[in-house]
Amino acid sequence: MRRISLVLLGAMVGAGTVIMASQPFLPLGTASAANSETYRQLNLFGDIFERVRSGYVETTEDGKLIEGAINGMLQTLDPHSTYLNEQAYREMLESTSGEFGGLGIEVMMEEGLVKVVSPIDDTPAFRAGILPGDLISKLDGEEVQGMTLNEAVKKMRGAVSEPIVLTILRGEERKEVEITVIRDTIRIRSVRQEAEDDIAYIRVSQFNAQTETELRKAIDKLREEIPADKLKGYLLDLRNNPGGLLDQAVLVSDLFLDRGEIVSTRGRDPDQVERRNAKPGDYVKAAPVVVLINGGSASAAEIFAGALQDHRRATIVGTRSFGKASVQTLVPLAGNNGALKLTTARYYTPRGRSIQAQGIVPDIEVQQELPEELKDADTRGEASLPGHLTGEGDEKSGSSNYVPREREKDKQLQYALSLLRGVEKHAMFPPDPEGAVKAN
Repeated sequence: MRRISLVLLGAMVGAGTVIMASQPFLPLGTASAANSETYRQLNLFGDIFERVRSGYVETTEDGKLIEGAINGMLQTLDPHSTYLNEQAYREMLESTSGEFGGLGIEVMMEEGLVKVVSPIDDTPAFRAGILPGDLISKLDGEEVQGMTLNEAVKKMRGAVSEPIVLTILRGEERKEVEITVIRDTIRIRSVRQEAEDDIAYIRVSQFNAQTETELRKAIDKLREEIPADKLKGYLLDLRNNPGGLLDQAVLVSDLFLDRGEIVSTRGRDPDQVERRNAKPGDYVKAAPVVVLINGGSASAAEIFAGALQDHRRATIVGTRSFGKASVQTLVPLAGNNGALKLTTARYYTPRGRSIQAQGIVPDIEVQQELPEELKDADTRGEASLPGHLTGEGDEKSGSSNYVPREREKDKQLQYALSLLRGVEKHAMFPPDPEGAVKAN
């Protein structure tokens, strides 16, 4: 029977750039036959499994042993391949639907601790002051070291209104801070808009199932608020956007493009290339566009920024992005056994660039003024993750993902507004269409 799978490009649990893939995995036995050495190793695993079950000092649980072995195998591949048990799989599907219970943070594992990639806008974690790059070392006093990411996420979820104390290690000196967060139902509005006088400001926090629909509505509302003869352009803020659904990244890119390739993916066989192309029609009618990115902009956000950059449709402002350009296929497993998330391809921008472990380099670099405790924080992005897929050039991905809460202190935002208004001048704005990728 044919399997339907989900393809993800997200950088962490709870996010992913997801599409429905029609190409199934090959069933067991259709690949080349395993040699005798492989069978010997499988017998070795079975032998050790039985000895642990019968001889370990305390009674073991078969399910936990098997899950640990599976995760150990996948961890030898890359940081994004993993096994999701039934609960973790259900929570991932909930998060991509735009509503789930929890704290409101995108996380990943680093050095055995839970690393905050980004707090989600207007969630309990965001309001409590959790910052990108924070390392969570304890959950209600319990050490995170030794937990799997799924186990840590499970502990952070819970009943609405119940508090949890996070012990945070912050900055290069890893100063310990305790922060209490009150759990709540997380309803993700992936798009928020605001009329900045003569500029249409749109914040896209992630790419979930509602993003393209929400973005259309946001654009329509801004058109009502800003007269066409007054509108200077659109400012799309994708900073600390960790990814989302691939189909949504393509649809959102298509709103600003009327021709040409948006993204391509290539698997183990370099001749098997899948291309996603724009349909005719620019929803914002060729209005000027500036896109903000930083070190927390990953995966689907990088697809969007890369597509508009290559087509010279927008000017990219900020700092180098996270640098995750790998595709994960999420395969539901039979018998309610969760799902396998396996890296199966790399994606490329319209110019054929792989930004894996390199990131999107902005057209105009604008650095933020950092608080003292964040000045020495690790900002290397995908290139810093143990076991990451190697890039095709010098690995320099990542940058600071700090965004000031006070808008007047946000240098990247203020520069972009001034650029659209003509106060700031730069050779990269407006972008030169002569350098754009030619239409396919």
